[in-house]
Amino acid sequence: VQLVESGGGLVQPGGSLRLSCAASGFTFSRYTMSWYRQAPGEERELVGVISSAGGSTNYSDSVKGRFTISRDNAKNTVYLQMNSLKFEDTAVYYCKSQYGRSVYWGQGTQVTVSS
Repeated sequence: VQLVESGGGLVQPGGSLRLSCAASGFTFSRYTMSWYRQAPGEERELVGVISSAGGSTNYSDSVKGRFTISRDNAKNTVYLQMNSLKFEDTAVYYCKSQYGRSVYWGQGTQVTVSS
């Protein structure tokens, strides 16, 4: 089982990034997928979640209207489109898969918002 995030980097405030999380080793289409983030000295927090078929999404208030989660079950990949980035979005971003008690985490990708 593997979840590999990519797409992080350095971006200016107001900019955009798209993160990807490629999954392998399990039946991706059965799993609810989530994005979390963890800033230095802070607890890991939920950014948003997408249902297994992709028909339902939910977001934290801090990113609602700026971030969009999508998935491509044919490619076993979930995405996080981040727009209008703010300094406070700086964090390591993780994807998580969950199906019942089966939970897997990726290794994370750093997003730094700085001028």
